[in-house]
Order: sequence, then structure tokens, then C-alpha cells
Amino acid sequence: MRSSARDWSRLVHPAVVIILTAVVIGIPLWLALVTSAKSQGEANLPDLSLPRVWHLWDNYSQAFTQGRMLWALFGSLLVMVPSVAGVLIFGSLASWVLARRAGRLMAVLYSAAISGIILPPAVVTIVLLLRQLNLASTPIGMMLVYMGMYMSLVIFFVTGFVRTIPVEVEEAARMDGARPLGIFIKVVLPLLRPVIATATILICLYIWNDVFYAFFVLGGGTYSTLPLNLYSVASSNLYQNNWNLVFAYVVLMSLPLVVVFVVAQRRIISGITGGAVK
Repeated sequence: MRSSARDWSRLVHPAVVIILTAVVIGIPLWLALVTSAKSQGEANLPDLSLPRVWHLWDNYSQAFTQGRMLWALFGSLLVMVPSVAGVLIFGSLASWVLARRAGRLMAVLYSAAISGIILPPAVVTIVLLLRQLNLASTPIGMMLVYMGMYMSLVIFFVTGFVRTIPVEVEEAARMDGARPLGIFIKVVLPLLRPVIATATILICLYIWNDVFYAFFVLGGGTYSTLPLNLYSVASSNLYQNNWNLVFAYVVLMSLPLVVVFVVAQRRIISGITGGAVK
């Protein structure tokens, strides 16, 4: 009886997971794909059926050109690339120091550094501070906000990974005359590639999809990111009641992230288990 019950549970559990995944992820994804290929009349009554007449190319070309996706793509890359590079450089250096120094002060600093994972950013304070610094509605202000937000995540991942690296490797380089910065660049940094790749992919996902903080920091400025631009065009007369164009924009905006996640999902999992868990 126990053996049959175990065999039954082994069959039921994967089936339940597959069904839940199909319902939670598959249905919204299918709805977005089929709606992006429908006409305006069909898209106003969204359902899971295939379009009677396919308007795939027309909808995607209109979403790309009329929605100013190229300029918004430039804005997203302009904000994301320096933000990710800056938070990885400074976060990795801080993580190396926190992992190699012992004492109560380092423990307090580490706790304060990773507190940003659970503490929400004070949006109003951030916006007021950026206005006083004349950085509101600028890409530099947005970069600083993202670096401050995701610094805790990088420190959390990288510090745990650095602690798994033997100290003897650094001591050997120090005996050969290497300075601290040279030890980090030539010895420690190459060993951090798995966890840095994981942090890079996760932060890119967060920044690419962010519309909340971009709305408060970049709203009303010259530059715009893809999600913020989608909010703008969807609220204007251009996309009013044109749900086919909205979903076409969403699919085009999400396509790079889907490709990156599918290609790098194993590296994401290995980096998390190799750094954060340890």
C-alpha cells in the first residue's frame, strides 16, 4: 500500500506542477501572442481563440514605428548598461572586503548592506533628493537609483561566493608582490564569473521591466525606457482601444528577455546555489 501510494504521488506531483505552470504562465502568454496578431475589433474582446485574419506583421510594424520603440530601446540601454556595470563593480569590491574582514563592525556593515533586499526604497525622498541635485528626469539620476536599489542584491550574492574561495589563493598573489586591487582584478574577479553572470542577468531583468521607479524619476523628461514608453503610448490617443498594438509592443519588448533567460537559465540557477546558499 505504501509503495503504491508513493508511486501515485510521484506521478501526481509533476502533473500538478505542469498544470499550474500552464495555467499561471501559459494562458497569459498565449493570450498576449494571439491578441497581438488580431485586428482591432477582435482584440477589443480578448479571448484565447486564434485570429480569424492574421495581422501579425501589420501590428508589429505599427507598434515598432508608431510606438517609437527604437528611441525607447536606446533609453533602456542607456540606463541599464551603466547601471549594471556600476553596481557590479562597486558591489563586488564591497563584497570582497566584507567577506575577508572579520569582526562585529564588518557584521554590522554587511547586515546594513543587504538590508536593501527587504526594505522598500523611499520613492518620495529619492525624487526630492534628485531634484535638489538637478538629476531628476535625467539618465544619470536613474542610474544612481538603480545602483542604490540593487547594490544589496549584488553584495548578498557575491559575498557568499567569495567566502567559498580559499584565502591561500590571495595570499600566494600577495607574496608575489601583488597589491590589493591587483589581487582582486587578477585573482578574485575571474573566479567570480558564475555569480557575476547570475547577478547581471537578474538585474537586467529587473531594470528592463521597471516602470514604477522610471515613472517617478524619468517621467516628463526627454529620455524614456521601453516600459515607460509603453505606458505613455498606451495612455495616449495613439493606442486607445488598440489592444492588438499594445500586446504587440509587449511581445516585442519581452522578446530579448525571454531569449536571454532561456539561454542563461542554467547559469542563473548555478550562480544562486553557488553563492547565496553557501
